[in-house]
Parts: sequence; C-alpha cells; structure tokens
Amino acid sequence: MRYVQLRAFHQVAISGGFSRAAEALFLTQPAISDQVRKLEEEYDVLLFNRNKKQVTLTQSGQKLLDITHRMFDTEQQALELLTESRALRSGTLRIVADAAHHLLHILGSFRARYPGVQVSVRAGNTETVISSLYSYDADIGVLGEVPTGRDFEVLKLNSTPIIAFASIDHPLAGKKSLTLKQLAQESLVMRERGSKTRQKLEDLAGASKIELRPVIEAEGREAVREIVASGAGIGFVSAAEFGQDSRLVPITIDAPETLMDEALICLRERSGGKLVRAFLDMARSMSVD
Repeated sequence: MRYVQLRAFHQVAISGGFSRAAEALFLTQPAISDQVRKLEEEYDVLLFNRNKKQVTLTQSGQKLLDITHRMFDTEQQALELLTESRALRSGTLRIVADAAHHLLHILGSFRARYPGVQVSVRAGNTETVISSLYSYDADIGVLGEVPTGRDFEVLKLNSTPIIAFASIDHPLAGKKSLTLKQLAQESLVMRERGSKTRQKLEDLAGASKIELRPVIEAEGREAVREIVASGAGIGFVSAAEFGQDSRLVPITIDAPETLMDEALICLRERSGGKLVRAFLDMARSMSVD
C-alpha cells in the first residue's frame, strides 16, 4: 500500500469523480485512475462503483474513506504543529451553523487577530451540523441542541426561550403573548423536520395534547423569517435569534418556558487543530467577558 494510492482514492471519494480529483491533485486523470486501480488490484477489493455518469463508493470504499478522513486530518494537524507560526497566518476555518448571528461578535474579533485566515460559514440545521462534523466537511459547528456523548468538545454560548413572531400587519401583532391552544388555531410557518426548535416546540405542545400543524414548512431560518414578514403566518425562533427587524414583532408563548441552548462544537479528536483551538479559545474568552 502506498501513500499516493490512498491519496488518490481519498480525493476521488471526496470529489465525486476521477476528473475532479485529478484537478485537485494537479495530476492527469489516467494517473489517478491508475493509482486507484493498483490499490484495488493489490488487495482484490472494489472501492468504487463506476458508471458513465457518476462514481460511488462501495461498502468497502466507504469504510476506507472513514479511515483516510482520519489519516489525512491527522496529517494536517501534524503539518499545523510543525508550521505553527504559519498556521494562524493562513488556512481555512470551515463553520456550519444553524444561526450564524451567534458568531458575529466572535468572527469580528477572530478576523481582526488572524486576518490571513479565510473563514467560510454555511447554514444548516442540527442534523446537517452533526453530519458535516463527522464527515470532516466542517471544522466547527454552531447548533441549538448540545449533543450527548463524548465525541464532541462543547462550548455553550447562551440559552434563550422559544418565542413566536409575526408580521407587524398580522391581526395578532398587538398581542403580548399567546397560548399554545391559540397558536394551534393560526396559520403557522415552521422549519423543516430536523430543526431542534421545531422539535422542542412540538414536544411542548404534545405534552398538552395540542397539535401544531404548519401550513407552510420552509427550509432555513431566513426563509421562515421572510415568509412570516409577508404576512403568511406566525413563526417561531429562539429569543436570541429574533434580532432586529422592523417588519416583525415578537410574541411570548404562554406556556412553560422552553429554552434553546446555543453552542459551539467540534469533534474532540480535531480540537487540537491550531485554527479550531484559536477560535474556541477566543469564543471562550469572550463568553467570560
């Protein structure tokens, strides 16, 4: 088994094809194909299902990818250790967040201290955050439900109650609070299934034998916000995520308070990476302040 063969396999697997892998590694496609073929032949195993339109991993290929993910991530951590003075002057920190605004104050300070580091932030619900971390598609996650288990290092940011919100032109916009029973009679706009805000709200209502049935289901918090702003219904969000929007008004839910925890998380095995550690340390120092 050779390093170049594993590198070729890994790049094809994460790129989704031999051509894209060749581009990423600055090699020719025949060279990449040859390295993967030799690996398969040497160990008499099929790593990819090949057809004209796409390349997919076999069961053996998926198991090997899980190993090479850890292998190349460890290699990257070793490189960061050996080039520590440069690690915080360049590189990329990938963040997937269920609500990016929880990061704004941290991002500003981080960029000011490490201007050479590129930060990418993309949106996703709790399931997306967890899966992205496990698949090494993200370095840090931000989510509204602290995961159980020992796989993650967790830094709690805040805890705020779930509230309802409506357009300023909505007939109930003048209400300070609404019961779950009253809300169940209204047109509701809710996040997709997999959203912890939705799950907690439905669990709260279910405990009182009340069903909250959305008339509109939207993917992503911003989509819900825009739909509610149009007057199409009432939405739900944690108080910390409501923010400032002149088109909307908050409405307290008259029920036992249900809190949403917001936390930074990363895989414990990757928490030693220089960029990850620098970001977590900064977030921790700011939360203390």
